[in-house]
Amino acid sequence: MDVLREGTPCWADAMFSDLEEAKSFYGDVLGWTFGEASPEYGNYTQAYVDGKAVAAVVPPMPGQEGQSAWCVYLASSDVDATAARIRENGGEVLMEPMQVGDFGSMVLARDPGGVVFGVWQAGTHKGFEATGVPGAYAWCEVFTREPEKSDAFFPAVFGYKTKQLADPEVDFRLFDVGEATVMGRMKMTDDFPPEVPPYINLYFAVEDCDLAVKTATERGGVLRFGPMTSPFGRFAALSDPQNASFTVIDLTTTEGEMPKAGDVS
Repeated sequence: MDVLREGTPCWADAMFSDLEEAKSFYGDVLGWTFGEASPEYGNYTQAYVDGKAVAAVVPPMPGQEGQSAWCVYLASSDVDATAARIRENGGEVLMEPMQVGDFGSMVLARDPGGVVFGVWQAGTHKGFEATGVPGAYAWCEVFTREPEKSDAFFPAVFGYKTKQLADPEVDFRLFDVGEATVMGRMKMTDDFPPEVPPYINLYFAVEDCDLAVKTATERGGVLRFGPMTSPFGRFAALSDPQNASFTVIDLTTTEGEMPKAGDVS
């Protein structure tokens, strides 16, 4: 697999206090199997679909017990340079550039509006080995109450071209790398409880959205929104039993016309 272009979502992981429960839950909902834990890397454990790496789970670091959230990593050719641009554009580096064996190098950061994300410079670990198939990463979008901050920050750091969705009912922007749209940005509405922080909403593909919701809720997950059919697929927003938010989407079940988007000057 070739190294992805700068700013392309390339990996996802999450911390869970109860790692075995998380493995059981996502195994049932997304069909994941799991590799061996890596004690030298904090028991980092990769998840697989048909033998291809799609994500990872890890126990929390000391002091972060009980905090579970999915983190999306954006590709970088030079994490030190990316970290510098993050600071220059008002972001915060939460974890300084760190080499992870020969796998690659990482940074954890926060945008000026509070959105936490990761940066990954690939070594032997190039990132997702499968995308867009059931159980694998499908899409992500920044959810923020301060869209103007994210709209300025992410293109400045990663060189995105931007487009705005031509829909008066929703404030939604698209971030492009070359000709490929790689990420969205959604303004959080009053429907979001005030205690919900801004975050990157991660979508996993599924064969059947309604079945995935049924399985997730039976396993202790909470349905937050949907299921709803859109031009992009049938999707539903969920929280897992340890309160990590994610979305499932059946990309094959669509309804309506694709919305138009215009370039932002």
